[in-house]
Amino acid sequence: MTAYIIRRLLILPIIMIGVTLLIFAMMQFLGPVERSALYIRDFPKTQGQIDAVIKRYGLDDPFLVQYWHWLMGREDPETGEVLGGILRGDLGYSRTGREPVIDLLKRRLPVTIELALVSMIPIVAIGVWLGMQAALHHNKPIDQAARVFAILGYSFPTFVFGLLVLLVFYAKLGWFPPGRLSTQYSLEVGRAGYEAYTNMLTVDAILNLRFDIFLDALRHMVLPVITLSYLSWALLLKVTRSSMLEALRQDYVTT
Repeated sequence: MTAYIIRRLLILPIIMIGVTLLIFAMMQFLGPVERSALYIRDFPKTQGQIDAVIKRYGLDDPFLVQYWHWLMGREDPETGEVLGGILRGDLGYSRTGREPVIDLLKRRLPVTIELALVSMIPIVAIGVWLGMQAALHHNKPIDQAARVFAILGYSFPTFVFGLLVLLVFYAKLGWFPPGRLSTQYSLEVGRAGYEAYTNMLTVDAILNLRFDIFLDALRHMVLPVITLSYLSWALLLKVTRSSMLEALRQDYVTT
């Protein structure tokens, strides 16, 4: 076991280098001119602006040189400022978010973690329960319905299912709203006196003793949680059903 762990640890740097090379190579499909356009907001873009950006970021350097600068950063030839370098913690600037990528991640990552943690509750509870019911009613209508549900869960794209859920439960029925919070609570969260300890709305609402905001945040999470849980329900249903059927066929159960 120790030898296996050591081998895996030795292979890890090679895998990481391979992954980063692959990601960086995908970015190189665009030429220097096309990539430089991402840094220029003016329209139309002048040739002088394009040349300045290419020189500043070294977009016309050889592939391996650009890869090294991408990892470790590159010194600006005019100012001496070190630009970029993912190993330095500088992930660059987001043109869509209009802020540094690391700041964008700090704001958005807690939202993703919150949604994943909340989704775990229905995933485990409903997925295991469906699998148990399918196994206990083997080859009966409940089992057949569960298997159809599992097949649909595997074959239905998550993004399409999410759009359907949004159209039905928000646009048509109006049961659950989109977004993260209602307008009135969004204004309150941004005011002084409300502390954003974690950037997770549910956790921060509890820490601020604002259970009305907590309930509103949960209500807004229903549709994303259903969308995230659907595929996992199908997977967990299949695994639980197979495991339980195998256990029910053991001698200590049948005799």
